[in-house]
Amino acid sequence: MDALDAKNMMAYVADQMVASEPVLTKFDQTIGDGDHGIGMERGFKAVGELLNSDYHPEDVSKLLLKIGSTMMATMGGASGAIFGTLFRSGAKAIKGATVLDTATLHAFLKAGLEGVYERGGAKPGDKTMIDALVAAVETSEHLVGTLEDNLPIIAQAALLGVEATKDMIATTGKAKTLGERSLGHPDPGAMSMAFILQFMSEFANKQVAA
Repeated sequence: MDALDAKNMMAYVADQMVASEPVLTKFDQTIGDGDHGIGMERGFKAVGELLNSDYHPEDVSKLLLKIGSTMMATMGGASGAIFGTLFRSGAKAIKGATVLDTATLHAFLKAGLEGVYERGGAKPGDKTMIDALVAAVETSEHLVGTLEDNLPIIAQAALLGVEATKDMIATTGKAKTLGERSLGHPDPGAMSMAFILQFMSEFANKQVAA
């Protein structure tokens, strides 16, 4: 997938993330501040406006770096910092990449995870977006073959990571104050992480509504 295809894919992801605001808000109202969906909508609306313009990325890494910078500048709050860091740290690790393939995506996700670790201080099991991201990183590390074939596998791993957060007690953010009452509910940040990969998979495999 070259830079133009990646741009079109991320434009699709942005549109779908904006449309996902109600479900993200619903789950964040249960265990968080209720503003996660609004923040993701704001950030991806700005990303969508960028990618639906005449912006022409020089390569895949610069595209993903620009997306991260846009999210960080428009979302605000913890989510803006975390998801912006994911994209920016990941993009820097694949500097100069002209194609997005399985190996490049793994390198992007792995470096993005390391950036999020440094930025937020959360760890696996803390009921955050990291739980979905770690699952995606660990799965993508061992895959060979085309991005189209592997994105559904990576996205499914992230979704399983979301499911796992239902059995975790939150240790960060507002959900921390709920203690065991946070059990049984998925983490909205993990949902957003999984949604991003799911929508990438849909586009790559042309599972897009006409």
